Amino acid sequence: MTKNKKIVALFPGQGSQSVGMGKDLFQAFPVVRSVFEELDDTLSQKLSKIIFEGPIEELSKTENTQPALVAVSIAAFRVLEHMGVKKHDFSFMAGHSLGEYAALCASGVISFADTVLLLRARGRAMQRAVPLGEGGMVALIGADIKTAEKIASEASQAGVCEVANDNCPGQIVVSGQKLAMEKVVEVSGNYGVKRALPLNVSAPFHSSMMRPAADHMESVLSEVSFHKADVPILPNVSVRPETDGSTLRKLLVAQITGRVRWSETVRFLIDEQVGEMLEVGAGKVLCGLVKRVSDQVPCMSLGTPNEIEGFVNALSRKE
Repeated sequence: MTKNKKIVALFPGQGSQSVGMGKDLFQAFPVVRSVFEELDDTLSQKLSKIIFEGPIEELSKTENTQPALVAVSIAAFRVLEHMGVKKHDFSFMAGHSLGEYAALCASGVISFADTVLLLRARGRAMQRAVPLGEGGMVALIGADIKTAEKIASEASQAGVCEVANDNCPGQIVVSGQKLAMEKVVEVSGNYGVKRALPLNVSAPFHSSMMRPAADHMESVLSEVSFHKADVPILPNVSVRPETDGSTLRKLLVAQITGRVRWSETVRFLIDEQVGEMLEVGAGKVLCGLVKRVSDQVPCMSLGTPNEIEGFVNALSRKE
């Protein structure tokens, strides 16, 4: 269906959640209803009710957010498949942090049921890894990666401080101990950073402080079947195309403490002469980051019936 250009599926991560996400897909497509039914049955919880109706405080609990976002992504992907877009029409798949699990599910590496169970375990393990209030994250607005690394190095005198997310030029996130995060805010102006914004997160994600969560998830992941990917995955920590299931499993463990190298992911795709990037699931965060990295390749959000139908119709006209 997409013979003339390479397309890529991108799957969003934490921060893209909103009450009501996926509800219009649920109402419009029977194939989506089965996704949310499986979600609820697998978790023995009416998570779909929280996704559609809230409250946002309940949806934003890490153990709920992670499976919820992936469920919406897979629902949107199932609609694409239902409308004739095949898995093999995609040249690559990638996800931002927990979105990598959606990429693995969409490409056939892990089943949907295993995906949501893994994310429930991941959310709980990450929450337990560091007592509330002992860690945090700060977004450095207007910083490049080298500047962020210098700030992290200075702030690490006060405690653990590491670059967690290289999201795009001008938006780098550092993560670590509370005192170190306060030091980041204090010194960032000396490096020409426009703003150091403490994030409303419950833990220092993607830092070495998440080691207990990584150890736990290594054990949990070892019990799940990982298959060869039907579409090459670009893992966050390596940004190298990968299809081997056992390697992808190891990289999921490394991802918990490792850096999300999103800028590099987008640049890799541009170098591969990708023709279009598709943000499959809730929100438009990833398309915003893609545009900040480069406006060379269009990015389209596919999270509603109208967006998906518009994309499929445009593809049909180009054939």
